[in-house]
Amino acid sequence: MLTSDTITGKGYDSVLKLMHGLHHFEKEVHPINQDFFARLVKKQSPDAIFITCSDARIDPNLLTGTAPGELFIIRNAGNIVPAYQEHVGGEAASIEYAVSVLGVKDIIICGHSQCGAIRGLLNPDSLADMPSVSQWLKHAERTKRILSENYKDQDADCVHNIAVQENVLVQMENLRTLPCISRQLWKREIEIHGWVYEIESGRVYIYDPVDEEFLPITLGSNGYELVSGDGLPTTV
Repeated sequence: MLTSDTITGKGYDSVLKLMHGLHHFEKEVHPINQDFFARLVKKQSPDAIFITCSDARIDPNLLTGTAPGELFIIRNAGNIVPAYQEHVGGEAASIEYAVSVLGVKDIIICGHSQCGAIRGLLNPDSLADMPSVSQWLKHAERTKRILSENYKDQDADCVHNIAVQENVLVQMENLRTLPCISRQLWKREIEIHGWVYEIESGRVYIYDPVDEEFLPITLGSNGYELVSGDGLPTTV
């Protein structure tokens, strides 16, 4: 039995909370959804690759109203996709598998407000004791260059919010450098989408390449559409 005698220290209450969740899932959730999980055993057929930040406040399934098996989720600090020439690692391998084996045709890169990785990118001195994070964020260095070249006179909050958006666009460009993606794009068999989730409002803004800004969606008479003129605010 898991008790205070078997687990001690700061994480005790947190681990017990997780154990309660595991028990509830095994005894209550799984039994009434056996057919669903039996289908998952046979295969996965995700609708999209969802690349987002490791931030604990971001829940892709909650955000999109999807169930297990519907999103192929890739997470890291700053929702980064290293360019192919720079780095071949877990992100490239996961994307290649999802596209080549699972046949996924849509890829979403989703940034978010209040992003700690972006704060670190903008304030490198804060990463002095985190060399791995500092090294990782070099894959977003182009985001930083764009900001220094175009937004020097903006206040800190404004720069941060712009950086979140620009970083999504930079990572979309990096994604296009992967051979498995460039081939599919050339054949017009895959689409790349840029999103930004605003934690404060619950809104998700989608990049519109025509208006060249992140716009919210609304449900109109003809279905879902982007709302022009209501772009993502640059200040909180």
